[in-house]
Amino acid sequence: MNILWSPWRLSYVTSASEPGPGGCLFCEAAAPVAKHDELVVFRGDLCYAILNRYPYNNGHLMVVTKRHVGTLSASTQLELAALVHLTTHAEMALSEAYGPQGINVGLNLGRPAGAGIVDHLHVHLVPRWTGDTSFMSVVGQTRVLPEELGQTARRLRPIFERLAKDGA
Repeated sequence: MNILWSPWRLSYVTSASEPGPGGCLFCEAAAPVAKHDELVVFRGDLCYAILNRYPYNNGHLMVVTKRHVGTLSASTQLELAALVHLTTHAEMALSEAYGPQGINVGLNLGRPAGAGIVDHLHVHLVPRWTGDTSFMSVVGQTRVLPEELGQTARRLRPIFERLAKDGA
């Protein structure tokens, strides 16, 4: 068996199910000057877009409600409209920046459904390409991501800003 060492993941693995010191990770990131600002690519009035710190593919981001709410049914109509609107912008931004052949878009409501952060509503967008499940993923059980998160953020931020300005 080959071993791929990734010691930087230890803090994530040991604390993934627990909120940060301020409570909820997504609530912390929603603050105007946030602990996770380097990952936030756009802030709207009711929702924001943030990169996934442990992405499945380059460009993997999430659209998150600013209000701490865990389900679609507990959200207001304005929050739901903003969530879908920003998710649409995220699709457009990812398509422009990466030219994926497809995008997985999904919600995980509750831990059994796969939610890593259970009580704060968020939509995942994962760019996909034919063949992105290569030998490394399938046989080696290792993902290879050729772009650092900082570069991903720098690539996406101006596109989100332009989309918001254009009223798309």
